[in-house]
Amino acid sequence: SAILQEPIMIVRRKHVPVIYYTNVLISNLIQLIMLATLVAKWNSHEVIIICIIISFFGVMASLYFKMCIALERYFFIAYPLWDCRQTKGSVLVCVVVWVLCIVSVPLAIVLQETLRLFIYGLLPAPLFIFCLAGTLKALPAATSVPREEKQRVVGTLVLLLLNYFLMILPTIICVMSSCHYMEIISILFLLNPFVDLFLVETWFFDLLPLFMCFEYDGCLMH
Repeated sequence: SAILQEPIMIVRRKHVPVIYYTNVLISNLIQLIMLATLVAKWNSHEVIIICIIISFFGVMASLYFKMCIALERYFFIAYPLWDCRQTKGSVLVCVVVWVLCIVSVPLAIVLQETLRLFIYGLLPAPLFIFCLAGTLKALPAATSVPREEKQRVVGTLVLLLLNYFLMILPTIICVMSSCHYMEIISILFLLNPFVDLFLVETWFFDLLPLFMCFEYDGCLMH
């Protein structure tokens, strides 16, 4: 119920790409349902295969919607006069993301082209870095954006970057290199939907300034 209530609460916030957050939560809900199904039907090979495919689909959708959030936050600071939160444009982006994930992920799994999945998972890395670096660079020029909103934007991008590099990227690297820590990495990977819920709670309850009490204040003042 908490997952379904999140989008309603987020709507009350200003300057937030609501539709992207909502789709992140939907993709996380898909992952949680598949995880529960795997636990309940672990002895059925067919169910396991289907759940794995749908889980990968949910993971990829969540990752790419978080990319959309990062891009929207970057444009909000770097180009404040642009309206990146237009409903029609956001809906179109969401439809494209869902279609790409629905088509590409199952196809790659069925054709056993796992390298393609790894490439899909690695693509967000440079974008998250670019969005954070570009936002920090554009902060002094964004005089029309309130200081508190700047903190919230930077906090969002930092959390997205940490979430990707601490939970998603290690999983990809370990699977590609067949490392000996797959159990630990798998636990982190399975915890990712719950971490996303925590991130949304953080965004909604304005806790980001508490996480951003370190030395980026200088970037906001210069």
